[in-house]
Amino acid sequence: MTKAKTPFIINETAGTKYYCKCGKSKNLPYCDGSHQGTEVLPFKVEIDVARTVAICSCGQSKNLPFCDGTHKG
Repeated sequence: MTKAKTPFIINETAGTKYYCKCGKSKNLPYCDGSHQGTEVLPFKVEIDVARTVAICSCGQSKNLPFCDGTHKG
């Protein structure tokens, strides 16, 4: 994951989402396959209904891939 100070705030649509775990994607916070050849896999998340989500960008959340405010500490 990247080490940014604020989460990605996204008005997400319903459906299956793949959020980057390796931090190498050129389309953060979404996975673009940059992890290929490693053992790292993206976060697979089912969004049941359209909603706003905060995706962690510091990598320290205890609720990955979602932000829990850890970056503020």
